[in-house]
Amino acid sequence: MDTQQVSAPSRAPSSGLVHINIRLTDGFSIISNRLSQHRDMSLLAIGLGTHIQSLPAGRRIGIKALAAIFPESEVRIAAALRELERHGFLRRTRERGRGGRFVMRTESYNHPDNHPDSHPYSHPDKHPEAAAPAQPVWEREPAPVPVPVPVPVVVPEPEPQPQPVPLPRLVPPPTAPKPPPPPLPVPSTPSAALLGEAARLLAGLQVTAPLFVLSEADVERLTPGVAAWLERGMRPDAVRGALTDDPPVPLRHPAKLLRHRLIALLPPSLPAPVPVVPLQNCDDCDRAFRSSAPGYCGECSEVRAFGGALPLLSA
Repeated sequence: MDTQQVSAPSRAPSSGLVHINIRLTDGFSIISNRLSQHRDMSLLAIGLGTHIQSLPAGRRIGIKALAAIFPESEVRIAAALRELERHGFLRRTRERGRGGRFVMRTESYNHPDNHPDSHPYSHPDKHPEAAAPAQPVWEREPAPVPVPVPVPVVVPEPEPQPQPVPLPRLVPPPTAPKPPPPPLPVPSTPSAALLGEAARLLAGLQVTAPLFVLSEADVERLTPGVAAWLERGMRPDAVRGALTDDPPVPLRHPAKLLRHRLIALLPPSLPAPVPVVPLQNCDDCDRAFRSSAPGYCGECSEVRAFGGALPLLSA
């Protein structure tokens, strides 16, 4: 990196302007004193010309672009540009570019003598006495096309429809007493053989269903329910399958699950058997008849009731 060197005159004047300069190696522009010390241009035109001289080639220079950078209005910037054109520091011409379109070419001169209009014989088709400076061509940039603002469309809101009144849910409060659980079924005619078979079935569940491990107290409590199933004609293997098939995973309380299934899946009772009346032989006529006790048939009973003679049997 270059070292900045500050230079000052060896014998500085006692009054007036004193230059304290730094040697610049980048970021500077060479401006002619004919522009910076011009007596017939305004300070705005001199400053604007200095700014244009410092811009790189190809930069667009327009009234709106300059007004967007500096605080001066478009009217003052346009007047300063016309001053620069009038004194030979700026020239703007219209040329045909690619595709047949016209483009604006802006030329900035650091010395007015370089301006083509400053030479009297720059136009060979005219007499030197009739040569006149070309009129500056300075056009404003096209104004931005206003974008139409969409008008919001007000859509009328639909009229509110009456909402159905929800029916109250009959949910008991948390503090309400819970109904007692349904009782475990019991056999109508318990017997020692029936209860023993039910107990053995419960104790052996863990053999075919290892998840159903019951304690002695669990077997004792659930035995009446299994006895009720056996009394209703269920075979032991069918009872075992209905109680242990498809258990939940994980099975945390096998005794509670068995009690729930004994109550919820209880099979219906068997229909009452139709009583069969046995056959009896009549003591008088030896004919067969149905009766729960031996004696006389209906015909012989009528004869004996009215004191009639007994019918004779043919040989």
